[in-house]
Order: sequence, then C-alpha cells, then structure tokens
Amino acid sequence: MSYQASNPLDEAFELKLDGPWTAYWLATLRVLTGWWFFHAGVTKLIEDGLAYSYGPAYMQQMTGTALGPIPVWMGNNLAWLIAPGVPLFETLIGLALMAGVLTRFASFGGVIFMTLFWIGNASFGHGLVNSDFMGLLLFITMIVLGTGRYYGLDAIIEKLQFVQRRPRLKYLLG
Repeated sequence: MSYQASNPLDEAFELKLDGPWTAYWLATLRVLTGWWFFHAGVTKLIEDGLAYSYGPAYMQQMTGTALGPIPVWMGNNLAWLIAPGVPLFETLIGLALMAGVLTRFASFGGVIFMTLFWIGNASFGHGLVNSDFMGLLLFITMIVLGTGRYYGLDAIIEKLQFVQRRPRLKYLLG
C-alpha cells in the first residue's frame, strides 16, 4: 500500500483568493452579515422607533463587567445617543454591507458594536469565544479582505474619478 502525499481533489477543485468561489463566498458572507445587523436594527426600529430604551437600561446595570464603571456612566449620561443610535446604526451598517457600500467603514462600526457587546456581555459562560466574538471576527474579515469589492457597489465606486483622485478613500470602501 502506497501513501500519496498530494490531495486527490486538488486538480478537480482549486480555491484561489482571486477565484470565483472566493468572490461568491465573500459576497455571501458580507450580505448575510449585513442582513443579520439590518434585521437586528430594523426590528428595534419597528418595535421602539428611535427610543430604544433597553440599550441604556442594560448599560446602567453592567456594574460587574470587565468594562467596570464605563458602561454605567454611558447608560446614565449618553442615553440620548444610545437609545436612537443602536437601532439606527445597526440598520445602516446592515444596509451598507448588503449593498457593498463603504464596506470597510460599515464593518469598522460593526467591530465597535461587537467589541462592546463581547466585552460588555462578559459572562463568558462558553469561554472567550462566543457569538459576539464570532461576529467581531466576521467584521474584521470583511475589513481585511475588502469584501465590498466582490459583487458590491464599492467595486463601482472605486472606479469613479472622484475616488481615483483621492486614493485614501479606498480605505473606507472595499
């Protein structure tokens, strides 16, 4: 019996970073993550409008978390921003990701949300890797790989002369 070190499937299927399977997957990942955030935000908007009082109330009770007194202070003093901000920004982040517009900028907003959720929820009953952390990884992946360029409007926007003259804008796109 001989041992063959190569993969018998490597000729039948090849996954390249610039190949079509990768593009399909990254676009799917971006759209599904966008739907996740859009659904979370629009549901809050439908139920509470821009008066999402659960956010500030939740933060006011976070006395024993890893963030210490910071979320309690935010819940008490920034409720005017948190109540409308959470549903509005979740919805906008989701819409931007689904359309592939300002993908890195929107994903950075998702990173902020998921970092606050991950540290703020901080019970870590399943260890450090929980659903909030996995969401954080999704957003970081979209930033690193520029997923808006795969079947997203960022690919079109980056070709505009306005962006070509201002190449730093590509850091927000992609």
